[in-house]
Amino acid sequence: MPSFDDILRLYDYAVPAELVAQAPAAPRDAARLLVHDRRTGTTTDASFREIGNHLPPGAVLVINETKVIPARLRLWRDTGGQAEVLLLGTAGGLLKAFASRRLRPEERLCHGTEPLFEVAGENGKEWFLRPLFPLHELPAVLERFGEAPLPPYIRESPLSRTDLLREYQSVFAREPGSIAAPTASLHFTERLLEKLKRAGIGIVPVTLHVHLGTFAPLSEDRWKKGALHREEYRIHPHAVAALEAAKTQGRPVIAVGTTVVRTLESAADAAGKIVRPSGTTNLFIREGHPFRVVDGLLTNFHVPRSSLLMLVAAFMGRGTMMDLYGHAVKERYRFFSFGDAMLIL
Repeated sequence: MPSFDDILRLYDYAVPAELVAQAPAAPRDAARLLVHDRRTGTTTDASFREIGNHLPPGAVLVINETKVIPARLRLWRDTGGQAEVLLLGTAGGLLKAFASRRLRPEERLCHGTEPLFEVAGENGKEWFLRPLFPLHELPAVLERFGEAPLPPYIRESPLSRTDLLREYQSVFAREPGSIAAPTASLHFTERLLEKLKRAGIGIVPVTLHVHLGTFAPLSEDRWKKGALHREEYRIHPHAVAALEAAKTQGRPVIAVGTTVVRTLESAADAAGKIVRPSGTTNLFIREGHPFRVVDGLLTNFHVPRSSLLMLVAAFMGRGTMMDLYGHAVKERYRFFSFGDAMLIL
């Protein structure tokens, strides 16, 4: 039986540091698009703004309307040192968070001279923080003091804090709640969306708030359990009706991002009917998963050894995926959150 390290090596590849995008393309739809047709085996290098030329007639794009919250805070400790905190969610009247260093129970964390939190305890790698303000004021506090929770490989972005908060957000973001962006969404512009609608492409919104299940490094425990951290999702009744109509009419359903794949596949029964339109999901999609709703996938190029890479491998086959990643490196595509995209049909 292969070890966990042996399994991870199957999903490993090398990407030169200079190909890790530090800022999005400008304009967003100027990003590159690698198109692969699974039926014919053909691969095409294109521009994202040409995506309408590659989508099947009558296709339905399913987008994630989640909105990234500025959940990263740089705070001062009682000791005079600094700690970076990433807020993960609520637990009763407390907040769950990751911290850049070990904290002390009952110490206060401040922004400048303003006390914001008191450390209430810990649970493994997570800390519980007691807000020193009414909890309903948290969104305002984050807007005032928080930063976009960018992944660690974005180290040298030329963008300002304000620009990053704007650029690390899709143009159709509506529902606050994510601590990371659904990055396949970042390539769309309002103009491109309108062009696609005029061409008869359907646009159906769902919501999955991106948390640890999407971006946390894959652990051996999660692999063995076959389950990721839980994330909240919701598909409104009008979206359920639109998806059911698309399936009845034979219109291909194209998921914009892995978060949409997990939402749709979590919500559907074995026949592909949406029966759980809201809830939480810890679905870990690996090779062998029977896709019930999704016919195509638009996605970015993902970090090696990640659950996201495993999802893409499950959809198109690991060998083909690794060949395409090799092609992307050779052709100097830009990788990860602010990078280029791949359309799999």
